[in-house]
Amino acid sequence: MTTVTATVIPETERGELTQLKVIHSEWIKLRSLRSTLFTLLAAVVSMIGLGYVFSYFTGNHWSHLSAADRLSFDPTLTSLRGFWLAQLAVGVLGVLVVSGEYATGMIRASLSAVPRRLPVLWAKALVFGAVTWVLMTIAALIAFLIGQAALSGHHLGTSLGAAGVLRAVLGAGLYLTGVGLIGVALGALIRNTAGGIATLFGVLMVVPVLVEALPSSWQDAINKYLPSTAGQGIIQVHVDPNTLSPWAGFTLFSLYAAVALAAAAVALKRRDA
Repeated sequence: MTTVTATVIPETERGELTQLKVIHSEWIKLRSLRSTLFTLLAAVVSMIGLGYVFSYFTGNHWSHLSAADRLSFDPTLTSLRGFWLAQLAVGVLGVLVVSGEYATGMIRASLSAVPRRLPVLWAKALVFGAVTWVLMTIAALIAFLIGQAALSGHHLGTSLGAAGVLRAVLGAGLYLTGVGLIGVALGALIRNTAGGIATLFGVLMVVPVLVEALPSSWQDAINKYLPSTAGQGIIQVHVDPNTLSPWAGFTLFSLYAAVALAAAAVALKRRDA
């Protein structure tokens, strides 16, 4: 991660310190890092590229699919499958936004410039969340349009006007934004890049796999409340009866992100830089 130098300016020289100024500072830091460009580009390429690949091969192999696979086929979700890989890139960058400053020691300069500390965390979350939401929503829309173009040749496509489709496309951007914010929170909580990334992957990917090893009755009771399951429901047009409704699930997912950020705020206030 490229180091961005920071100069601490006395408050008498820089004028009144406001949240807007802190947000502007965090925006400069975010766009100044090469890792930001490359990681977000990887997320966009994954979203669009994999969406097309899944749609193309599904259409070409439609005649070879089983009756069960055809019955459960969701053309919208197929074109948005790239979110699986995109969430890794977004989550990693979310952790790096905070942990990178701890690794370089730049966090001391940031907190010296903003002694109350919390405005720094809110600014990081707001700036990164806004950038992620805009880029991932655009990427999801492009992935959907390209994917449906590939599927329409086999008469399998759908449109944004179909029931639940627009919600799913926009929901992909919302879900990935939530993943990024959880990454920011874990970066602030753990203060270590490897530890933050491992924790994020564990929560989103390892825990669901472990739950699958439980008896089916336990799976149904626990799985729908896991962060990944709850959050990803908003991306699906065909709602699984064993999961929460799309908006109820996303509300729970948002609550997980809010709790993580609140815990990060408490840790930031109580611990030394």
